[in-house]
Amino acid sequence: MERCTFSNPILSNGADPWVIRHPDGSYYMSVTLGDRIALWHSQTLTGLGQVHPKTVWVPEPDGPFSWNLWAPELHNIEGRWYIYYTANDGGGDDTRRICVLELQGDDPLNGEWCFKGAVNTEVPGLDGTVLQHQGELYFFYSGYGNFPDYGSAIYAARMTNPWTLTGPNVLISAPTEPWEKQGGMAINEGPVFLRRNGWIFLIFSASATWSDDYCLGMTRIPESADLLDANSWIKQDGPVFAKHPSAGVYAPGHNSFTVSPDGSEDWIVYHAYDYSETEQPRSAGSLRSTRIQSFGWKANGLPDFGVPTGVGVPVSRPAGE
Repeated sequence: MERCTFSNPILSNGADPWVIRHPDGSYYMSVTLGDRIALWHSQTLTGLGQVHPKTVWVPEPDGPFSWNLWAPELHNIEGRWYIYYTANDGGGDDTRRICVLELQGDDPLNGEWCFKGAVNTEVPGLDGTVLQHQGELYFFYSGYGNFPDYGSAIYAARMTNPWTLTGPNVLISAPTEPWEKQGGMAINEGPVFLRRNGWIFLIFSASATWSDDYCLGMTRIPESADLLDANSWIKQDGPVFAKHPSAGVYAPGHNSFTVSPDGSEDWIVYHAYDYSETEQPRSAGSLRSTRIQSFGWKANGLPDFGVPTGVGVPVSRPAGE
């Protein structure tokens, strides 16, 4: 009989994991690889870490966006497939941009990906994502702003097409609280969305990624509000998903969301460390593993992510596997 449980991690080396469910019911995953973009494809959510990835994009050598390829995200926008990823020219943060690939055809694994260019953000940045809402496209990203005490904050702008912004880039969330400033840098990055109960929830990662206290924060806005009205966003006090030392989980963050095969369960996908920074020094490139777990909803309509599950702990498989 097929086992009814699995254990984390599903991928031992997988930072910034992005999982999307294809309309055909299968799952695609991408993680940060640095020098290329690859996709994992599986009929099951837990099977993603057991398949061999396929490289779908390698940048031109020595180009302006050929180094430090981070956090690729696969999106289906109005029937076409796009990959958004961060890259730079090998220099500093001021050269970092979010780039866009467009798929020719409808097979993300085997079709030809074409470089559309770098998104015209007002400030350098990383971790771009697209939100389709009420017939419009919105781009949210982590930008390097002009505040003296932080490294990055979440900005948003309208899009005229999947690779072009129009109008002002609005500051949505800045790291102003101590829990967003751990590890020596004040950071809001990795925006991702949930919709439920008349709300749009923006989940983001806070603090330095190498810190034990890297975590997830949340801000939300009514679906009926103007997404570019910064005053309409309601930011949650404190993290909504954080380290769990007794389970050996540190720095959980840079997540994505998906659903179980039967659509009945919500699942969070994230990376984390299984050792503390007090045990071993880390850098931005330290190995992080990809984990998945289901989550629920509170009576007040807010998501309840619970606590991160430890490595090797039996977890019920997604409903429908």
